[in-house]
Amino acid sequence: MSVAGTSTAPEGRDARRAPAPRHAGDGPAVDPDQLPDGLVVADEHGRVTCFNAAAARITARRAADALGQSLEKALPLEDLEGRRWWQLTDPYGGLAIRVRQPERNLLLPGGREVLVSARYVRAEPLGPVRSVVVSLRDTEARRRTERSHAELIATVAHELRSPLTSVKGFTATLLAKWERFTDDQKRLMLETVDADADRVTRLIAELLDISRIDSGRLEVRRQPVDIGAAVSRHIQAYVAAGQRAERFLLRIEQPLPALWADPDKIDQVLSNLIENAVRHGEGTVTIDVTPTPSPREDEETGTSVTVSDEGPGIPEESMNRVFTRFWRGSKRGGTGLGLYIVKGIVEAHGGTITVGRAAGGGAEFRFTLPVAAPAYLA
Repeated sequence: MSVAGTSTAPEGRDARRAPAPRHAGDGPAVDPDQLPDGLVVADEHGRVTCFNAAAARITARRAADALGQSLEKALPLEDLEGRRWWQLTDPYGGLAIRVRQPERNLLLPGGREVLVSARYVRAEPLGPVRSVVVSLRDTEARRRTERSHAELIATVAHELRSPLTSVKGFTATLLAKWERFTDDQKRLMLETVDADADRVTRLIAELLDISRIDSGRLEVRRQPVDIGAAVSRHIQAYVAAGQRAERFLLRIEQPLPALWADPDKIDQVLSNLIENAVRHGEGTVTIDVTPTPSPREDEETGTSVTVSDEGPGIPEESMNRVFTRFWRGSKRGGTGLGLYIVKGIVEAHGGTITVGRAAGGGAEFRFTLPVAAPAYLA
């Protein structure tokens, strides 16, 4: 594949494009303006002959103004210490063995950061530079990733500080003054330490899940899962913890297809969705388990689980952010990572998950899983 060059053109023609010579055997030419990254090319005299649309967007400079100028004037880059980049690197007068500049952060006028890499084209090894090809990339995507990582670190630090402070305080107190406390006081402090240790363990498990989801390494160990029984266990746990049994309504439509999934991860999904409904919703929490068309084209049936409540629901403007990191339905605690992990687990099973408004006005989460039976059972 060849890239059509761009050069100064006679008046009246497109100032950005002039057709490059074609050679027998060349693939189809690519218009530089179709490239996703900025492309700037300078000839052996250091004059700009190509300045594509992406370069114009990234630098906020018209291509017609850049063409024919010296590379240093058309692309006035500085390093993070304020030094002129082209004077520092001297592409035409530097060492003859150099063939490129690796990608690095540089600054445009006004302080905007861009990622810049360059290639020095020589007609023969150690010969003079015939052209300099510069690639420009916007740093906004990288900044968003860095901000996300910074938010994750800040959230983790905040969530760890409270339970670890409690654990340290109670254990230090018990060690220093063990004889002064009654058995009931000791038990209360040890139960608090145990609960806080569980909280830290859950947070670490969430972080590991996020790492596996982001890297595509989340493993799914499939085995038969009775999804109705799994939901019943979660409801019974809430009732045992003090919730009214009447607050939960479980409806199972039979017959359900046999479901092969990772039982631990499905438990994690159910735990997050039901906890959200109990904590942030109001009224009856309804869980519907139904057979449904499979999200996979090669399967006829799947299983859907819908968890809904009668609370205020999720604002319409927040619907598209529910499954992102750090989204919280309210200010009542939590890391804001649970629904992000839920989506990752469901998708790792080949399923889908959606959020909407329930008939009673509250939030409604619905996930659908394929049957995913092993081939020898098909």
